[in-house]
Amino acid sequence: MKRLRGNALRSPFNAEVGRETLQQGRQLLKQLYYQNNNGTALLRDHCRLVDSLLLEVWHGIAMPDSISLLAVGGYGRGQLFPYSDIDLLVLLPKAGSSIDAMDNAIKSRLELWVRLLWDIGLEVGHSVRTLGECKEEAVKDITVQTSLLEARQLAGDYQLFSEFSHAMQAGLDPRSFFIAKQLEQQQRHGRYHDATYNLEPNLKESPGGLRDLQNILWVSRAAGLGKSWSDLARGEFITPQEGRLAQRHQTIMQDLRIRLHYFAGRREDRLLFDYQTSLAEELNITDKPPRRAGELLMQRYYRAAKAVTQINTILLLTLRAKIFPAADAAPVIINDRFQKRGELLEARDESIFRQDPSTILESTLLLQQNHELKARSAGTLRAMWQAAPLINASFRRNQSNRALFMKILRQPRGLTRELRLMNRYGLLGRYIPAFGRIVGQMQHDLFHVYTVDEHILMVVRNLRRFLAPEFAHEYPLCTRLIREFRHPEVLYLAGLFHDIAKGRKGDHSTLGKTDAQHFCKQHGMPPEDTELVTWLVENHLVMSITAQKKDISDVGVIGDFTTRVRDERHLIALYLLTVADIRGTSPKVWNTWKAKLLENLFWAAWHHLYGEPIHADGIIKKRRNNALELLQRAGIPANAHEHLWSALDPTYLLLHDSEEIAWHTRQLSHRIKSPTPVVKARVAPSGAGIQVLVYAPDQKDLFARICGFFDGIDCNIVEAKIHTSRDGYALDSFLVLDPFNLVEDQHNVISFVEHELARQLEQQVSLKPPLKGRLSRHLKHFPITPEVDIEPDENNVYHVLSIVVGDQPGLLSRIAQVLAHFCVDVHGARINTLGERAEDTFLITGKMLHETRTLIHLETALLEALQTSGGTTHAIPEKFLP
Repeated sequence: MKRLRGNALRSPFNAEVGRETLQQGRQLLKQLYYQNNNGTALLRDHCRLVDSLLLEVWHGIAMPDSISLLAVGGYGRGQLFPYSDIDLLVLLPKAGSSIDAMDNAIKSRLELWVRLLWDIGLEVGHSVRTLGECKEEAVKDITVQTSLLEARQLAGDYQLFSEFSHAMQAGLDPRSFFIAKQLEQQQRHGRYHDATYNLEPNLKESPGGLRDLQNILWVSRAAGLGKSWSDLARGEFITPQEGRLAQRHQTIMQDLRIRLHYFAGRREDRLLFDYQTSLAEELNITDKPPRRAGELLMQRYYRAAKAVTQINTILLLTLRAKIFPAADAAPVIINDRFQKRGELLEARDESIFRQDPSTILESTLLLQQNHELKARSAGTLRAMWQAAPLINASFRRNQSNRALFMKILRQPRGLTRELRLMNRYGLLGRYIPAFGRIVGQMQHDLFHVYTVDEHILMVVRNLRRFLAPEFAHEYPLCTRLIREFRHPEVLYLAGLFHDIAKGRKGDHSTLGKTDAQHFCKQHGMPPEDTELVTWLVENHLVMSITAQKKDISDVGVIGDFTTRVRDERHLIALYLLTVADIRGTSPKVWNTWKAKLLENLFWAAWHHLYGEPIHADGIIKKRRNNALELLQRAGIPANAHEHLWSALDPTYLLLHDSEEIAWHTRQLSHRIKSPTPVVKARVAPSGAGIQVLVYAPDQKDLFARICGFFDGIDCNIVEAKIHTSRDGYALDSFLVLDPFNLVEDQHNVISFVEHELARQLEQQVSLKPPLKGRLSRHLKHFPITPEVDIEPDENNVYHVLSIVVGDQPGLLSRIAQVLAHFCVDVHGARINTLGERAEDTFLITGKMLHETRTLIHLETALLEALQTSGGTTHAIPEKFLP
């Protein structure tokens, strides 16, 4: 693609007048749109406005008639959104010419033309090609071929444009084009994890967006079957009702995209939280408690997106059958009701679904059982969709239907695909009414990025993914465990029901347990499987909370957890469901740190259940011996550890594994009385972040200083273990995550941390106020009221400080500085971030924690420091600053 810029010539065209004309014209179009709400007219008239200005500039600089100016892409289609790019093709006359061989005068005029367009405010994307180059690019790039398919002439040589049009059509192979566009759609959907119900969807690109509708028309156009919905209806590729449905939902999507562009004041196709409430107000959608106006707007979008995916699936199947006719392939009879033709499942009589609705589930089972079948035929899918209302109470009571549904869950392949299709066509919500109530239900917890139903199906998909050999490298432990798990349908049912009661009054885990129990009994599941499903639904958050918020090196924590899980089967099932659940909330929530926490808890519980009992003395002895063996291998003198270990409380050996103890000892055995701080860092053995060791004379605000340092370099502390030796030294260890994942630069990061943190601690640089910054847009629109809870632990040795707050810049420093002000010592910290929700837990001690009055003062100070408003974080009140 060749582009031009420059100002070789002067032009009689007045750019200032042109800019004013464009601005006034666009403003008038906007006013008319808000008066009549006619999106189709706006897109058409915007094209006409831009056409007129382009032509005025084109003719104003006397471009040669031998060159053709073409509108391509959406602009060529006649649909120009308020802030969309204006895609243009300058078609050169000679097949053998090129920009480099162009006459200098023509080249100068083109350069001037481009500059003038930008001067008047037209953001054009232009290319300059010969006919031969167009052919070549179209063959190489399906995106270019699609864009040129919709070209329309604006100016220049009509004969040249005619040759271009014929060449583009002649170069089209409908079969190759169909395959390429289908693959392109699959890849695009994959970028959104095949989820139609994203909480912040892209109106253009997401599954169920405008691109899915355009894809149908591109394929039909390339095959010469029609350029519009009415064309397809006349050709009987869709019913008139489906044609009207497609047009209506295209209008809804276009209207939302137009309003989004105007509201954002730029090209913005993502329906972000920032815009949802305001757009709802524009559309006169008001709150209907408990649902907000923004949620009701999204319900409207989800209905449209769902309809688009339904139409897209059926029509692509229909067009495929036309483009790849299999009429010569004799049908292979499967049974009295179904046959296969090529790779498609066909109903032998499409009325069968109305005559016998149980065939809806039978068709699903047949697709799973016959590996050579890729999908239902268009006619079969359409007939099944139309019969969906027959899945009613009588259908659900039918024992044969219940048995069929359980068979579907037990199949080794195709479950994710079929559950998603059942949800898309309203079948799953009719068969499980509780599921139907959460279809399209939004979640404003700052870490889920899908609606409840989409999240649930993502969890089931993750469980199935554990079984796929091609993904075994992603989850080696999960793969190993699930392959040996009896009756894996237990896990899938737990996934289907774990969040099914969200949005109801009460604990969704308890309510979901009741729904799951009712379903399992209705479907004749064995009592032990029913018990496991209901237990998993009720306890699906337990492992996540224990791993991420509690100290799993504490024998009491492990003991309580294993008491709750009871046996190996419950432990394995809960671990698999927990990993699948966290992975299904958002691609950004899962990380190697969370994976390691869950795996450590799993093995600790497993050893407690079937290995050696967990006793503090036994653990200390084992870790001590293992650490000594590692030190011996490293050539460390036999007695080098004695001074350090004897100066530390036995808790130190409980809280660190043998390898970490040995590392600490190697670094500190010859620096026990170091007058200056010692800072050492390394890549964590698990690969999850950087481990940092700080050894220094103890001081009141040491923890706050360290937190401030890491906040300042934008690294996140996820775990801290704090010890004070009998010699008055602090031995603190931290696990730090680098948000930028600078793997290739870890050596430099480690060197910087070791040098700079040690320097700041030695010089006792003044404690800086915590970072202030703007809140994320999610927190701005869905704020979290800070929660602070301080309770003594069971042994009355420590207090546990639990904080829930929206994640924000300088958060840990704020907390640390308040604790330092109140002379509260931190002995451990577990920092857990779920999306943009922070749930942090600290193990603390201090005299003031035992007095109600001062304890209230501390809680109040923390709440004040964590408050947010106006989209920015507050500074710590001066009375709490050092």
